[in-house]
Amino acid sequence: MKTEATQKILQYMLLTGMAIIVLFPLYQAVVTSLATEADVSNYPPQLFPVHWNFENFTQALSMAPIPRYLLNSIIQSSLVMLSHLVLASLAAYAFAFIEFPFKPAFFLLFLSTMMIPWEATIIPNYQFITTKTFPPDCPSSDVLRAGMQFFKDLSLVNFNVNDCSYSFKDTYLGLALPYLATAFGTFMVRQFFMAIPRDLFDAAVIDGCGQLRFLMTIAVPLARPALGTLAVYSFLQTYNQYLWPLLVTNKAEMRTVQIGLALLQDQERFLWNVVMAGVVMILVPTFALFIIGNRQLIRGLTAGAVKG
Repeated sequence: MKTEATQKILQYMLLTGMAIIVLFPLYQAVVTSLATEADVSNYPPQLFPVHWNFENFTQALSMAPIPRYLLNSIIQSSLVMLSHLVLASLAAYAFAFIEFPFKPAFFLLFLSTMMIPWEATIIPNYQFITTKTFPPDCPSSDVLRAGMQFFKDLSLVNFNVNDCSYSFKDTYLGLALPYLATAFGTFMVRQFFMAIPRDLFDAAVIDGCGQLRFLMTIAVPLARPALGTLAVYSFLQTYNQYLWPLLVTNKAEMRTVQIGLALLQDQERFLWNVVMAGVVMILVPTFALFIIGNRQLIRGLTAGAVKG
């Protein structure tokens, strides 16, 4: 008994030490965001805030439109996350349950796209979102112009009615378009679908259940842990992008949080308390998503079951 108690104490001490190491940078960022400029320059650094200087947040908001950047990043990340959930579920279902010629070869070809470096695709992706023109008879199509104007109002596309040219620069669709599909997410969901008993699928088909109904009512609910993980991963990965949003946005109102943070740092590179105030504000949505996603993952793990 004493040996088990000692092991538990050592385990808790080890876990506590690891938690302190992991959380210390975040704690230091919060402390710095509340410090004055004089406190930041003190040596050795202070572990606890001496002055609660909330003006750092006000100053950060005055230097950069952080709420607008947050909105842009949330819209971009939400578009990518929803697209990953839908497209990965459909593709994974096809690779897991539907039989078609050369399926293993197509699956390997699909997975091979993960080995293509992101740097090798950035130029084709940029060319894809740049200005293009509809055929010459475009002005005669009122429906097309009305539709393009509708998407333009939603900041999804830039459309020039005079020459029927359009582009995705400085739009939410341009920010998200190259990342709407994911081979990694498809592979992860497909592996989860493969764990569903084949007899369950055969029994559903015999009972007259269609492919889409089986996907929506049986496969997707059982795959909630995988889909929840994919949702959190997709959102955070897109939220932390820097180079692509910097490349495809020229308007200040279409910038994302990572660019806004860099802009804040460039303007006042010595005011680390203000920079950390911006960092803390930018971290709020990611923590909220982590809390929500964590609950969904636990709920999915306990709800997924196959009745015999």
